[in-house]
Amino acid sequence: MSKNELIRLDGITKSFNGNVVLKSLNLSVMDGEFVTLLGPSGCGKTTTLRIIGGFEMPDSGDLYFGGERINALSPDKRNINTVFQKYALFPHLNVGENVAFGLRLKGVSDRDVEKRVSEMLELVDLSGFERRSVTSLSGGQQQRVAIARAIVNEPKVLLLDEPLGALDLKLRKEMQVELKKLHERLKMTFIYVTHDQEEALTMSDTIVVMNGGQILQQGSPIDIYNEPANRFVADFVGESNIIPGRMPEDCRVEFLGTVYDCVDRGFEKNEQIDVVIRPEDIVLLEEGENSIQAHDRLLKGTVKTCLFKGVHYEMIIETGDFDFIAHSTVAEKIGMQMYLDIDPDNIHIMKKSSLETMTEMEYRLEHDPDAVMEEE
Repeated sequence: MSKNELIRLDGITKSFNGNVVLKSLNLSVMDGEFVTLLGPSGCGKTTTLRIIGGFEMPDSGDLYFGGERINALSPDKRNINTVFQKYALFPHLNVGENVAFGLRLKGVSDRDVEKRVSEMLELVDLSGFERRSVTSLSGGQQQRVAIARAIVNEPKVLLLDEPLGALDLKLRKEMQVELKKLHERLKMTFIYVTHDQEEALTMSDTIVVMNGGQILQQGSPIDIYNEPANRFVADFVGESNIIPGRMPEDCRVEFLGTVYDCVDRGFEKNEQIDVVIRPEDIVLLEEGENSIQAHDRLLKGTVKTCLFKGVHYEMIIETGDFDFIAHSTVAEKIGMQMYLDIDPDNIHIMKKSSLETMTEMEYRLEHDPDAVMEEE
């Protein structure tokens, strides 16, 4: 069954004190999707989330929910709930009362409140925690309570503003898996904000890469990683070797003074481009290996550094014109001569792009607008 569009941002622009934070943003979110807004601090992702939630009004453009324009609709009237990074739990209420808070406001009967609170706590693996003080819980448990409180009213959309930011690395990874499972069970639309590429790749159906108040690329995690649209996306999502080059013809690319086969086409003749080669796609060959004779276009370099990264070794291979990052399960000795073999399928071609970056004020307005307003 095909999914329907649930949320649409049409030409959304937002400024704070004359500084443009979002620039004619267009975004479509499908019903039941797990969408992640990914980008560096100050790129506009949190402002986008706040506009969807009703906490900020756009200067221009329209926001649609289920086909209905909701620009002026207050947050409490939207079928949307938010989980913040700081959780915003009530310290004077226990776990059950925190989860029940929204239901009490709606006048739900005590019997139904008790039943739904119990169901939500079971869903987030906190059964039996109803009477526990929230201040006695770990960070991961508090985050689960915040999620239970946000979904107990059965919103159509759950907004998550870097909810794992306060957790340690091991717990972050565990919660990534738990959030993905929760999304699959609830069939709810999740819109998640993060600057962590691993979180985005792990959990998302769709990743929206942002910078400078604009969307640079939108697609599946596999497409974003394997086919980055521009230099910023390639550099931000995973490690990359990015080399300037040109396309003399379809399926042929020249970089570092040599012409290589590739699989890309549709560029202008001799168009200036950027070449992306992921570190894991470089095969390192030692001088004297028989396989070297089968290749007529191998790059030759010297191992400059070799660092152990847990599942692989990361090496910098100095070729004279460019220092390549290469990943291998074998540690090569520093100073050793190596040949770099790159399959045509692993040479990705991108059009040149010019990207703006935010000023310090724009970053602060995006990251903590209330503090800036207080200063004013």
